[in-house]
Formats: sequence, structure tokens, C-alpha cells
Amino acid sequence: MSRSRLALGACIALLLAACGSSHVIRTAPAPARVSVPKYGESAVVRAGDTLYHIATTHGISVLDLAVWNDIAPPYTIHPGERLRLYPRERNVAERAPVPRPTAPAQRPRSTGAPMAKPAVAAATTPSVSATPATPAAPVAPPASNLAWRWPAEGALVGRYADGDPTSQGIDIGGRSGQPVLAAADGVVVYSGSGLVGYGELVIIKHNDSWLSAYGHNRARLVNEGQLVKAGQQIAEMGHTGAARDMLHFEIRYNGKPVDPLQYLPQR
Repeated sequence: MSRSRLALGACIALLLAACGSSHVIRTAPAPARVSVPKYGESAVVRAGDTLYHIATTHGISVLDLAVWNDIAPPYTIHPGERLRLYPRERNVAERAPVPRPTAPAQRPRSTGAPMAKPAVAAATTPSVSATPATPAAPVAPPASNLAWRWPAEGALVGRYADGDPTSQGIDIGGRSGQPVLAAADGVVVYSGSGLVGYGELVIIKHNDSWLSAYGHNRARLVNEGQLVKAGQQIAEMGHTGAARDMLHFEIRYNGKPVDPLQYLPQR
């Protein structure tokens, strides 16, 4: 079960690796499951490079690299292009603190007179106990101005776990053929079934920052490039790549998975 719930970027890499050639690549090196952004760095595309090769070389999932650089299907890149190895917007909590420069200690000017020895503290002076560090406040999820809605009816059978590459979304149980709905307005940027262990998959881009993904469907009802509205049926629930009928649903902000339950309305 855990294999079928890999991070979306890890699963889609196998399919995108074939985009740079005219035939399907059936075996490939395992791509990075969790992207490690390299802030301030970029990679120049050379002749023969593919998005998959550049992404895995730098420890980044193919989907993340495509999203960070606004590369749409069929994910074509050209020699001489410079690809950013980090998302456009960096979370404030991820920014490294800038150390403040400390002024060098100034030596007292000599007056020719001997310096007085500092007074020795009395032995009875009580010691000052160290103040316990204040625990860091939890980081708030990025705000979204999208009107998110549930993509399917059913019980929650799997939850998002931050940092766990096998739980980067939620799983909604249901029955075969049950409608799968678009969670917000957007355009379909991927509709395919070439991902082993992930089944029939649909990805919708809502704006420059937000994506949603819908996996394990029985059938896909939309094509790449198609505009969809929130609540529109885009697929039929199934168990392709899963052990039971269910929908695997992810929300991504600037390519990074976030907890869908932070954005879906309570029910």
C-alpha cells in the first residue's frame, strides 16, 4: 500500500523521463522522492539533457522542477535554457537567519596609570539559572484564495503526513465508478495512465502557485489543456494502482505538497 502512495513527484518522474525520446522507457533510476531545493542555484540545459536527468541529478522530483520553471506538458526543454532549482517563492519559515555582525571589542586607551583590578564577586552571590528556551510556534500553512471543495464523497482512509513521501495527500474511500470532481477551477495539465502503482491520474493547475492531483481512478474524463470548473466531474473513482476503491488527492503549493485538510471545508 505504501508503494502506491508515493509522493506525486516521485511517481510521475517515470513517465516524464520518456518525454525526451520517441519511445517509452520502461526502466529508469529511482528519482528523488523528496525534493531538496537549492536556493539561488540554476542549471543550464545542454544538448541531450532531459527534464528527468536534470531533476534527478540535483535531487529534485521531475514534477517539482517543471512546476518551479512553469514548464507545461509535454515538458520540452531546449539547450541554453536556465532552469531554477528552487521554487519561485520561499516559505518564510525556510529562510536561514542572517547573522548580525558583531562589533570588535575596543581596547581601553592607555592613560599611563595602572588599571584597577576588577572586584571579585562575593561567594554568596546567587547564580542565575538559565531561562528555558521558548518553543517555536507552529508554521501556518500558506494562504490560498481558491474556493476549494471536496473532490469526492466518502470516508477519509488516509491522511497527509508532513515529510513522509508515502503520505503527501489524503485518501478518500468510496465505490467504483463514483464521481471524482475538480476541487477548484483550473486547467488540466496531465491526464494519463502510465504511472506504475499510481493508476489513472489527473493533475489540474489552478494558478501559478497551486496544483491538485487525483489518482487511482477507474477512468479519466478530461484531456490535457481542458479548462474545468470546480465541482465538474473529471474522473470515475477506482482502484488502479491501489488495493481498494479510493481517490488519492493532493494539493501542492509551488510544487510542495501541503495538507489538503487545511484547505478543504469541514464536513
